[in-house]
Amino acid sequence: MKKIQIINGPNLNLLGKREPGIYGNEGFDSYLKTLRERYPDVQIDYLQSNHEGDLIDCIHRVGFEYDGIVLNAGAYTHTSVALLDALKAVTTPAIEVHISNVHTREEFRHHSMISAGCKGVICGFGLDSYRLAVEALR
Repeated sequence: MKKIQIINGPNLNLLGKREPGIYGNEGFDSYLKTLRERYPDVQIDYLQSNHEGDLIDCIHRVGFEYDGIVLNAGAYTHTSVALLDALKAVTTPAIEVHISNVHTREEFRHHSMISAGCKGVICGFGLDSYRLAVEALR
């Protein structure tokens, strides 16, 4: 059975409540249940944290044993060299995901510090961005 770790960064615990015009009305717990049902042959583990160190610790913990990491680092995407270094330090491939199309938003969101440590980037497909990332890692 393949093992994929989904990691969500700051403020993503508010999905379904936070700016629904951008992020939609569905909470991640509900979506995760649907995703797990769609892929019963994949162990999908999940972590959300508003703390950068927790995200790094998770990458280190799964980065040599899992088959893939799906990372939505939230605002840390645009600021965190530490997350980039963590991704580059491990052997597990990562896919960077964003719910919105960050390139149609504020200028500061157009640059990702973590993309260079990822196999690919998926953005703009709502929560379905996570399914596309799981597909890419299967």
